[in-house]
Amino acid sequence: MTQDKEISVRKAWITFLVLLALTLLVEFAIKAKTPFESSQWRGFGAVFGFLACAAMVLTAKLLGYVLKRPESYYEDSND
Repeated sequence: MTQDKEISVRKAWITFLVLLALTLLVEFAIKAKTPFESSQWRGFGAVFGFLACAAMVLTAKLLGYVLKRPESYYEDSND
């Protein structure tokens, strides 16, 4: 990885973490009115989002193993 790209990635992570921290701080200042008790917990959105993302990654990995074909799948069987 080049040094410029490494610096850009670091800046992107720092920006992301600052935005995440600001979002969590705002959550303490605003009282949400939601139909479910669990969605009113502090940090619920962050935890739910992380778990949903992790579930999608694991599902994609599982699909990759299930749908994987051998390297010779498209080769002509008459060879």
